[in-house]
Amino acid sequence: MRLDVIKNARLYLTISTAVIVAGIVAMVLSFQQLGSPLRLGLDFTGGSSVTLGLACNGDTCGKPIDIAIVRQAVESKGFTNSVIQLVEGKDLKGVSVRTAHLSTEEREKLKSTLTESLKQYGEVDPKKSQLDEVGAAIGQQALRNGLLAIILSFAGIGIYLSFRFQLDYAAFAVLALFHDIFVTVGTFSILGLTLGVEIDSLFIVAMLTICGFSVNDTVVIYDRIRENVKLDAGNTSFNDLVNASVNQTLGRSINTSLTATLPLVAIFLFGGATLRFFSLALIIGFLSGAYSSIFNASILLAWWRSRQTSKLKQSTVEVN
Repeated sequence: MRLDVIKNARLYLTISTAVIVAGIVAMVLSFQQLGSPLRLGLDFTGGSSVTLGLACNGDTCGKPIDIAIVRQAVESKGFTNSVIQLVEGKDLKGVSVRTAHLSTEEREKLKSTLTESLKQYGEVDPKKSQLDEVGAAIGQQALRNGLLAIILSFAGIGIYLSFRFQLDYAAFAVLALFHDIFVTVGTFSILGLTLGVEIDSLFIVAMLTICGFSVNDTVVIYDRIRENVKLDAGNTSFNDLVNASVNQTLGRSINTSLTATLPLVAIFLFGGATLRFFSLALIIGFLSGAYSSIFNASILLAWWRSRQTSKLKQSTVEVN
């Protein structure tokens, strides 16, 4: 397979733009409805969390819990807009309910409701059950720290690439990182509006991981472009060198991305509710990172260098 990224540059950039615009529209709608671009979870907004685990041990667990029955029981008691998730793992089966701040009486009422609705699946094990309260101030601080960490990572990557390559290489690599973050955030904004998916502190971890992984492919392609420029000594146009460099590293980029993504798919399918959307964020970010490294960063660098070369030639003609 051989790609002509320069010839089809408009197509690749249009695909990226369409995905990002869809995400921005979703973020605007989310801000109007929820007061934030994403549906913030308990980690950021604060609230109460009640988790009840059943007394099961390996194969002795009873029939699967019907989340719809639990949801109906919870909402019938007035706990609407709660996030209800199955909690499953080794020797663990139960339900977690996250909702707005509750008083002690309300928490006990919610716990009793859950216990009653879970009776048909087994007895609740107090050792596997817990009630948590998260303050909004702590959540907001965690959100600010997470965003600060992402900004610092962007700055660090930009500075490093400026020294390793050149300023324009670094600028377009950072732009590709913005693309990956926007694609992932936009997708989760859409999921928040359509499926009620919330983000938690693991989402920030996923964003930082995406930053580190995404730039890896970009650096490999940039390295090859730099080597080819030195070997070619000006005999071939920069656009052709970019095309050649992308195709020389294409197999490596695809294989690396697939290798990293496959375990994440397994975690998404079998890792339980806690890690499901963490792994989904990484899958989206990794695939977006491979795309932006192969297409966006390379195409924009070639466009910029061609523009600079044209300006230089025009200036030379005017001087002569």
